[in-house]
Amino acid sequence: MRRIVVAITGASGSVYGIRALELLASFTDVETHLIMSGPAKTTLTVETDRSVADVEALADHVHSSRDIAAPTSSGSFRTAGMLVAPCSIKSLSAIANSLSADLISRTADVTLKERRPLVLMVRETPFHLGHLRLMQQAVEIGAVMFPPVPAFYNKPETLDDVVSHSVGRALEHLGVEVDGLDRWHGG
Repeated sequence: MRRIVVAITGASGSVYGIRALELLASFTDVETHLIMSGPAKTTLTVETDRSVADVEALADHVHSSRDIAAPTSSGSFRTAGMLVAPCSIKSLSAIANSLSADLISRTADVTLKERRPLVLMVRETPFHLGHLRLMQQAVEIGAVMFPPVPAFYNKPETLDDVVSHSVGRALEHLGVEVDGLDRWHGG
């Protein structure tokens, strides 16, 4: 069983984390561990028609962002990696600076120290130089920067198509191949 951690932070774009959980639910060999920050729960209710309980029900396991003793906080708890979708600049800063301030940044730090994939869907724009430096720091210590920038070669017809494609591509960095993902075939 592959364990994948999905973290949802307070940045706009909670739909990315939700879609990741929905896509991962279709895999019988994947066990999901969800961590949501307090601000994520607020953003979720503002941006979607889903409740926190609805989103938590999509995961196999749910951990409080304040539970620093949760299984995901230890390197001995083997995972296939972690996706932070969306990733706020606050969370990016904690991750890039190895500041284990909550379970999201602690689990990300553990993911990096164990040399497991960490994919950050940074969702703030425009970026100033401080943001870009944090992204550089995170990449230098092993994270994959994956802002949800839409592709258009697949001719998306709905916002759902855009979200699904971005999340599917991000999950590939965790070794998850999503069926039906449109790919570039050349011009």
